[in-house]
This record gives sequence, structure tokens and C-alpha cells, in this order.
Amino acid sequence: FSFLQERLRYMLGLLLLLHSTNSFYVPGVAPINFHRNDPVEIKAVKLTSSRTQLPYEYYSLPFCQPSKITYKAENLGEVLRGDRIVNTPFQVSMNVEKKCEVLCNFPNKPVTLTVEQSKLIAERIREDYYVHLIADNLPVATRLEFYSNREEEEKKKEKDVQFEHGYRLGFMDGNKFYLHNHLSFILYYHREDVEESQEHTYRVVRFEVIPQSIKLEDLKADEKSMCTLPEATGSAPQEIDPTKENQLLFSYSVHWEESDIKWASRWDTYLTMSDVQIHWFSIINSVVVVFFLSGILSMIIIRTLRKDIANYNKEDDIEDTMEESGWKLVHGDVFRPPQYPMILSSLLGSGIQLFCMILIVIFVAMLGMLSPSSRGALMTTACFLFMFMGVFGGFFAGRLYRTLKGHRWKKGAFCTATLYPGVVFGICFVLNCFIWGKHSSGAVPFPTMVALLCMWFGISLPLVYLGYYFGFRKQPYDNPVRTNQIPRQIPEQRWYMNKFVGILMAGILPFGAMFIELFFIFSAIWENQFYYLFGFLFLVFIILVVSCSQISIVMVYFQLCAEDYRWWWRTFLVSGGSAFYVLIYAVFYFVNKLDIVEFIPSLLYFGYTALMVLSFWLLTGTIGFYAAYMFVRKIYAAVKID
Repeated sequence: FSFLQERLRYMLGLLLLLHSTNSFYVPGVAPINFHRNDPVEIKAVKLTSSRTQLPYEYYSLPFCQPSKITYKAENLGEVLRGDRIVNTPFQVSMNVEKKCEVLCNFPNKPVTLTVEQSKLIAERIREDYYVHLIADNLPVATRLEFYSNREEEEKKKEKDVQFEHGYRLGFMDGNKFYLHNHLSFILYYHREDVEESQEHTYRVVRFEVIPQSIKLEDLKADEKSMCTLPEATGSAPQEIDPTKENQLLFSYSVHWEESDIKWASRWDTYLTMSDVQIHWFSIINSVVVVFFLSGILSMIIIRTLRKDIANYNKEDDIEDTMEESGWKLVHGDVFRPPQYPMILSSLLGSGIQLFCMILIVIFVAMLGMLSPSSRGALMTTACFLFMFMGVFGGFFAGRLYRTLKGHRWKKGAFCTATLYPGVVFGICFVLNCFIWGKHSSGAVPFPTMVALLCMWFGISLPLVYLGYYFGFRKQPYDNPVRTNQIPRQIPEQRWYMNKFVGILMAGILPFGAMFIELFFIFSAIWENQFYYLFGFLFLVFIILVVSCSQISIVMVYFQLCAEDYRWWWRTFLVSGGSAFYVLIYAVFYFVNKLDIVEFIPSLLYFGYTALMVLSFWLLTGTIGFYAAYMFVRKIYAAVKID
């Protein structure tokens, strides 16, 4: 057992090492070298809150604006995430300090917020919004220091430092709202080695902010937009009263520090942000337990089967003195086509499409090509891959449909190309209408929606048809036994052979293998964390495939032993049982981890969760179905049947 743990630790180490190799630069994210006094542009990304799940663009609030607002051209993933990257009026130059400077260019004339604007800011503060800025593509972070539960003596020496993404828009004290109107930027640079005659070049390696709330009267500003910050003890915060107009100044300061961090590892700070240390031990244990259970299941099934096959073949040698029993009895019906073969093959085609997409995305991300520094790359890649994997989805669906004695291949191909994507598009469109109503930047703009529809009908649909055509023309799967003319009667089944009981039993093992990982994925989606452990996710995905296949084989074996040959649909449903547990976990996460109270954020959460559960069910159901189908063909090919 300890040897197994050592091997696993070695494998995990290797995967993580693979992941963390930053020696090559991914296209599009090469380092930018700055000279002293070069402008370092600070851009705004969006405002987010884990309480409302609705991102807003930066200028939806009355912040100071530059003379000309320019939005960065975005990729598909950024648009879907709600990022709207825009320039800001902050003037920052490489390695040039700024004590305190007023924004909006009129220091003697404070910014006046109308009652409407004050109300909006107060509401955003109450909803716990964070502001996200970037400098040289690095997101801003707020440093949090606290003492960990170490021994008393060590406490004095060491503080635990963590970072949270962005900075809080403001804070509440009782029923009063305070806005963070002064930002102290702390930028870290790494000095690059150059020859003596050349000028030094610098690279930005960290971007921190200390937000402060300073009352208008305490910020002393002069004609040149310079200001002096009050003493920390004597200053009062800037209150925002939502019932009347408010006057305030927006200001900022810039401080530069040299750092030893190399450019290649500048993202490490952000990736170790999550406050939950990954419990390697529990992860390794779940891996070991799954392999252990899988081993036991395989041994039992293989031994039982060998005995069964030996008995059946022996019975054939002696005359039929003993009456047949068990799975051999249903040999004349086991390959009888099920009801609705077109829908079944369409769902399995979509499952294959999802499987190929997820496998490639995780593998590419594991090699470090979809790092968080290339924003939206993961989502863009996933969308395009799903479209292009339509060829494989169509091929497998077409071949299975032909095997199930289907004839209308054109209708079948259309069904494959539109059934699952249609459901996804429908749910997303309804949710999008609600987000539009809230004027959030998370709403997919109309042109993007048209572009997605064009991709669906212009790329995915023709590719599915192409795959389906070749799959349907190919020789159908070879079933080792003939199907009888008249279907045999199915004996009454025990209570534990019920579909729902099967789903509950079959879902536990695959879900147990991945639920720790699920926590991190949910945190990444709903709490604006970065998810980066793709090396480990790849391992979990392989374990998921193995456990789904084995559970599915065990379930179909028990079903055939109970002389019930209607296994096609049932295997597909039961293998996706872990999706039911994912749904329960999502409800648990919503109740315990998120403090969402409003209707629309709750609707968004459960809408997107429904999509995740549906996709997960298709994925695991497909894996289980193909494993069971191969198993059934193998065992019936091994027995002699007259």
C-alpha cells in the first residue's frame, strides 16, 4: 500500500512538473521589456461579486474617465466571461514613484455624485463587489496578512500572507457605506541582465493595491493635481450617503519595488491564492481507494465470468440435461434494438463529442498552453473544439444508429447536431435575457450570439453530417449472436434492480474519485478563483473513465443475470449516476459556501449547474455505455450458442 502511495506521489509530482514548466513562452504572452519612465498602462477588466454572480463593466460606476475610452478587442472566451477590458486615467511610469495624485484633472473641484449614482455605488458596496484592474496583463491583488494557528512564539515572527483578486469597492460599517477612493499601487519589477553599455530593462512581476477610504476634507490637493495623504490615525473614511449628493476626490499613489521573482514565474503568487491548501493526502487516498476498488471489481467479474463461460460451454458438451440460467438465457434478445434508437445514438454522439473536447482541453492545459495569463483561452478553445469534434460525434452516432437497424440517417444526423447543443443554447438564451435585464457585462452581446449560431450551423452541423454519413455507410458493429423473432418474457425484477436504485449505487464510486476536485472547480467558477491544477485534473479524468467503465460493466452483468435484456437505455442512464451526486453537491455548495440571496443570481447558479449536470451525465453515460457494449459483445462471443 505504501509502495502504491509512493508511486502515485511520483506520478503526481511528474504531472505537476510537466504543468509548471515555464521555460518556453506561449504565443501571445511573451514578456514586455520596459525602460525607466516608460508608461505602464493600467486597464480595468470588470467588477465582480460572488454574491450576485453578475459582472459589470468598470464604467458602469461613475469612476474618473480618460479623455478617450478605448475597449480592447476580445476573444470569444473573454466575452462569455463578461470581461470588458478598457483603459483608465491612471498615469503610471516604470520605476517612477508618485506620492499622491488626484484623478479627473480638477483638484479644486471635487467629483459630485448625483443621488442616483450614490445609490448605485451604495448598492454595489452592499453586494460586496470587487474591482479588477490589470497592469501588463497581471491582475491586481490585495494582500491579506494574518497569523496562522502556530505556536505562540512563532506567531510574533511569522504572518501568513494571502492575496485576494482585485480590491473591494468599499465597505460597510453598521448601515453606513464607505467608498475606497484612494488606491496605493505597489508594483514589483524584475531587473533584467543586460550588457554594461545598454540601458537597464525592467519587467513587471507583481501588481498589488492597498485601497483606502479618505474623506474629502482630509485629502489636501493643490493646483498641480498633487495631494497629501493624512496621517493614518487621524483620517476619517469617505462616506457615501445614498439619499443625497456626495462630493469626493479620486486619488492614487504609485510605489515601485525590486523583486527576485523571474517573469516566467510571476503568476505563482496568484495561483497559490486559494485559502484551502490542497490536501495531497486525501487526493492520493481517493486515487488509491478507487484503484483498489476497481481491482477488486475486475477480479470478481473476471473470475465469475470465467466460471460462467466454462459452465455454459461444458453444458453444451454434455447434452442439455441442465436447464440454462443466468445471462446465457437472454442470448436471443440481448442485441434486440431498443426503443427510440435515433435519440439514443444522438445523445451518445454528443457524449463522444464532449469526451474528445474535454480530453484535448485538459491535456493541452496540462502542458501549460492555456495558462490564466491568456484570458478566455480555455473557453475559446473548448467552444471551437466542441464544434470540430462533431465529426467524431457524428461518426459514432451514425454507426450505432445503423447497428440498431435505423434507416433515416439524415434525420438522425440532424438530431445529433441539434439535440444537446439546442438544449444548451436554449437554457443559455433564457439566462442571457435575465442578465440583459440587469445590464450586466456578463450578458452575451447579440453579435456574439449570431457568431455562435453561425459556428453551430456553419461548422458543427456540416461536420456532424459528414461524420454521420461515413459512420452510417461503415459496416455496423458485429453482434456475435442472432436476435430471435419473438421477444422473450422478462421475469419480475427484485427491488434493487430498479433504475433509480441502480443510479444511486453506480454514481458513488466515480463521484468519490472526483469530489475533491469538484470543490476547486466550483470555487474557480463561482468565487472568481483561478483554476490551474490541470495536471491533476487529467489524472482525475482518467480515474473517472476507469471507474465509470467498471461500474457500468458490473451493473449490466447483474442485469443480464436477472434475465432482463433491456440494457441499452438503462446502461446509459445508470452510468451517468454520478451526475445526480454532482447535482446534490451543487445544492450543498450553494447553501453552505455561497451567500447568494437574490432571485436572478440563484437562477443563474441553478441554470448553469443544470447545464453542467446534463453535460456530465452525457459524458459519463457515454463512457459507461461503450464499456458495457464491448463487454456484452465479448461475453456472448465467448460462449458456444447453437
